Amino acid sequence: MCNKGFCYIQIRTLLVIMVVVLFINLPLKLKASNNTKKLLNELVLAIEERDTYEQNKLNRIQYLMNEIVASKNSENLKLEYNFTFKLYEEYQSFIYDSAFKYVRKLITIAQKLDDSETINQAKIELGFTYLSSGLFKESLDTLFTINAKTLNFESRVDYYDVLSRAHFDLSSYHNDTYYSGIYTKLGIQIVDSAIRILSDTTSRYWMLVGIRNAQSKNLQNAVDAFNFLISQYRISQHDYAIATSALGWVYNSMGRTNDALDMNLRAAIADIKTSTKETVAFRSLALMFYHNDKLELAYKFINIALENATYYNARHRKLEISEILPIIEGKRLTALEKQRKQLMNYGKVTTLLIVLVTFFIVIIYRQLKKLRTIKSVLQTTNENLKGINDTLRETNKIKEEYIGYFFSINSEFIERLSKIQKTLNRKIISRQFDDLKNVIKSSDLNKERERLYINFDKIFLKLFPHFIDEFNKLFNPEDQVIVEKDELLNTDLRIFALIRLGITDTEKIAQFLNYTVNTIYTYKTKRKHKTIVPRDKFDEHIMAIRAVAP
Repeated sequence: MCNKGFCYIQIRTLLVIMVVVLFINLPLKLKASNNTKKLLNELVLAIEERDTYEQNKLNRIQYLMNEIVASKNSENLKLEYNFTFKLYEEYQSFIYDSAFKYVRKLITIAQKLDDSETINQAKIELGFTYLSSGLFKESLDTLFTINAKTLNFESRVDYYDVLSRAHFDLSSYHNDTYYSGIYTKLGIQIVDSAIRILSDTTSRYWMLVGIRNAQSKNLQNAVDAFNFLISQYRISQHDYAIATSALGWVYNSMGRTNDALDMNLRAAIADIKTSTKETVAFRSLALMFYHNDKLELAYKFINIALENATYYNARHRKLEISEILPIIEGKRLTALEKQRKQLMNYGKVTTLLIVLVTFFIVIIYRQLKKLRTIKSVLQTTNENLKGINDTLRETNKIKEEYIGYFFSINSEFIERLSKIQKTLNRKIISRQFDDLKNVIKSSDLNKERERLYINFDKIFLKLFPHFIDEFNKLFNPEDQVIVEKDELLNTDLRIFALIRLGITDTEKIAQFLNYTVNTIYTYKTKRKHKTIVPRDKFDEHIMAIRAVAP
């Protein structure tokens, strides 16, 4: 007997894959509608989550056990009976041994209460527990000790319900032409007794009417009753599972296999969500898939049915399943053997093809390897050429700008020198020596140098409009260069602007900016100490600042 915790075989991932794949191409006899596929997917998800549903049930069981202990401590027998009854209901279709244990405790507490109604109700539940485990004799012996006439309304309906089910299950268990008919007839008579005292406005009435018509072979009336029950009443998940499972049996008897499949899928989903182990839905699904040659699905579902029956310890269910399981497994093994032989034949052909394909792949691979090498070389060469072209275009633009600047500045300079020369000649000829001093004084070299710097700044920023922003990215905010409103570049920026133009000789930079070489070194060192990039890479970052596209 399997462990009472979580004894399901871990087939979740395999089942998810196989259910989806195998169900896509059902035979024409059992076509998969969109609704059926949706239900099957829902069942697969429910199977994935069944441990969670069981854990929720175990949590409720633990809560009720704690309440029973508390009621015992308070010596409140009625309260203890109520909590024990609820605990029994949790175990009722979950674990037979525990259900049997607590239903006997119910009888003991009922006897202490000295309440005949409570005692009879507990005996009815004991009869149901025996029946669920396949102990038909014990169930009937227990039920026959009860006088139905002494029962109240609810207990009498329960009594007829359990007693009729015992006869129907016996009929199914014997499954012969003589005894099955006798038990079915007795079961119909008993369920009629329950129907007569029930109101047709109750869900239980329609449940029993559906069962009665199904057993009487009034199949359409059974369909109508069960559908009315499902559509018009809010019933529990457990009752929904019973109704849909029965409706699936009726549809199958009518030849409506697609509807039967949908109903059994619904029943199986509800059984998982309620952690019901004493169930027939999975066995019915296994048979349906078996008859439609979906052997892997049939095998998976019959194994789940066996696990459920073993978990609950339902003797008659295990017997029913043990008669089906070898047939399904045998046919499955035969199919697998046939597939194995086919695969061997395919394997021989495939091996030959693989040898040929491998030969060609090796040849192709070598050619591709050569092509990849050539492609890599070409790509590297193209990238290098692109970089060289970009650099050449940038260099040409810089040369064009500064050549134009050189001609312009020299023309202006020559023009100014010409004017000064004419003025000096005129003053000398006129012997206006005092005015000579004024002319020389007005020719201020510092102003000329400032004009040179301004023109340099304009040309440089035209070529590198983002130079200042890119330069400042190399420093923390507090160390970034801030240019005054009346200037374009300052000394820091001009030094590195000249470096960006390719003038790396410190002496030439010093001459251009009218500083000493040490002063230029000081500026450069100060900036490199503040940068956020590696100092030895600082000049590379400067050179990486791009000019505008030509």
